[in-house]
Amino acid sequence: MSCTAVPPDNSTFQLPPLNFAISPVPKKNPSDNGRYIKTAAALIIGDEILNGKTLDRNSNYFARFCFEHGIHLKRVEVIADDEAEIIEASRRMVQTYDFVVTSGGIGPTHDDITYASLAKSFDQGLVYHDETLARMEESGKYRTWVSKQSEEQRTARKRMALFPDAAEVIFVASDIWVPVVRLQGNLCIFPGIPTLFQKMLDNLKPFLPLPPEEERPFRLQVFTGLPESSIAPFLTDLQKRVQPEGIRIGSYPVLQKGVYVSLIGADRGRVHQLGVEVEKEVEGRVVTEAEAEAKRQLGCQ
Repeated sequence: MSCTAVPPDNSTFQLPPLNFAISPVPKKNPSDNGRYIKTAAALIIGDEILNGKTLDRNSNYFARFCFEHGIHLKRVEVIADDEAEIIEASRRMVQTYDFVVTSGGIGPTHDDITYASLAKSFDQGLVYHDETLARMEESGKYRTWVSKQSEEQRTARKRMALFPDAAEVIFVASDIWVPVVRLQGNLCIFPGIPTLFQKMLDNLKPFLPLPPEEERPFRLQVFTGLPESSIAPFLTDLQKRVQPEGIRIGSYPVLQKGVYVSLIGADRGRVHQLGVEVEKEVEGRVVTEAEAEAKRQLGCQ
């Protein structure tokens, strides 16, 4: 169900690099008027996610993206390749959140129904997008399997350029022919392949009204070897004390290793100040994001 799934090419010929033009970025960013993204949701589409065949990595990457840019990710849903479910979820999310992404279901096969379902969701027809078709053909020009495809196979491939007719098509990478397709101004359609999803999401930033730097949160983590129950009373009191300041306190145990205490707030100085207090009270130490991630990975093994 991949948007770029292709038969293996056994040729040793080195494909020339792609160098497509990137869509122009609007001169005026909506955030200049204070209308920046505050809330977000992700709609992960695919039977293969629900039946365990494929591990969803895109929602985690999107969560990190949102946190780093000061966006409150409010919801992540995983649904089947089902038209009615896609229509219901997309309509609800677009009305509720400032920024919605979908992942998956935009390939050439019968169960890739995301474009068609979203077109129906927002009362649009489907049309082939000429520039996407041209880029698709250019990207396959030197692949021998493309020239050997039957008419039926070529038609199936062209489905990946069959978009809702009122969509905004945004080309965000010079080496990827697949565009980000945006509907209703706030729903962006992405491929399910993690490498494509991640690169295209990162490259979409100039086209998004992201929150200003001062609105973005800062996270400090303290690691302690004490059990979570031993630090729970202190953390409960601390959260009550700092809640009026908009600071959030969380604790995340790693099996048989210890606990991470997370402090999140907009005021870096205040968060650092509280970090010193937490270090002392829980007999821990401040750790970097990289160190915390490495310890978490070890804890999952």
